Amino acid sequence: MSIARRRRPLDIWPAFVDAIASLLMVVVFVLLVAVVGQQFLTDALLGRDRSLARLNARVDQLADLLSMQQAESARLDQELALRSASLASSEQALAAARDLNADQAAQLERRARTIDEQNEALAGQRAELATLEHDIAALQSLKDRINDELEATLAERDDIRARLAEENELNVAAQAEVENLNRQLEEVRRQLASLAETLEVAEQDAAAKDLRIAELGQKLNLALANKASELARYRSDFFGRLREALAGTDGVEVVGDRFVLPAGVLFPSGTDELGPAGRRQVARVAETLTGLMTQIPADIDWILRVDGHTDRRPINTERFPSNWELSTARAIAIVHELVRFGIPPTRLAATGFGPYHPIDNGDSPAALARNRRIEFKLTSR
Repeated sequence: MSIARRRRPLDIWPAFVDAIASLLMVVVFVLLVAVVGQQFLTDALLGRDRSLARLNARVDQLADLLSMQQAESARLDQELALRSASLASSEQALAAARDLNADQAAQLERRARTIDEQNEALAGQRAELATLEHDIAALQSLKDRINDELEATLAERDDIRARLAEENELNVAAQAEVENLNRQLEEVRRQLASLAETLEVAEQDAAAKDLRIAELGQKLNLALANKASELARYRSDFFGRLREALAGTDGVEVVGDRFVLPAGVLFPSGTDELGPAGRRQVARVAETLTGLMTQIPADIDWILRVDGHTDRRPINTERFPSNWELSTARAIAIVHELVRFGIPPTRLAATGFGPYHPIDNGDSPAALARNRRIEFKLTSR
């Protein structure tokens, strides 16, 4: 059997059929791919042709629109030139109006010089001037702000013109914006003219107020000088009477505009308690001042200042930690004593100077005694 099988001829037909079938399937697949590709290519070419036709139509529309926009741009350029000429004419009219305002301001200034002097108080004038200066500052600030807005508006207008020249595509909205900007420019110019007129009137009012305040200040200074000279006459009378009342008291003297009384005749050493002799001296001062009070006019606002002074030797106690406390306490004690004798408290003042204002810079016992003193000064409040 094996020998017979070996001798049977080789059968290749099944393999050939399989190969032919595979090749046929490959050919069919290739044809199918070619048909599908041809179909897709045909659709793509048809779509491209339709798109090309649409693009050609759009190009024609854009060309027509471009020609229309160029014509509209030429018309807008002509209109912009007309508006620029109108703006120049408006500026000339504004300059003429400013000249007219200057003439009217000069007339107002001449009229202001004929107004009678105002009778208001100096404090009211100063308050009014301060308010006016504040208003002027506010107006100036508003003017600066409007100038900034005007510059911004002009810059925006110039930008619009540049875009017109570069793009040539100004539409209806841009034209309306230009007209709106021109209207805003005219309104700003009118506001500037009004503010300039208001500012000029305010400056003239401020100058008039300054002149009035200067006149009132001169009158006030003259009145104060008259009152001071009148008070000096009463001070001299007071010191003369007081010197007569304290005749026989050692150390009494007049130094400038102050009546000096030694502290030793009023207080024991290191205390602020008036002794019997000191009370008698203060009583004489009160009596002299009472007699003078009836002669001083009521419109003179005077006070009797009582100043306490010590020598340079330091003091440090529980009641008086320094010479300042001692000098002040002695001045207050004399003020209380004067009030007890009927002098109004509103006409008295107590001040302590400690050792810092000596009238004798020596170190001798006599110099130290001169510096320990009470001074009376009749002065205005």
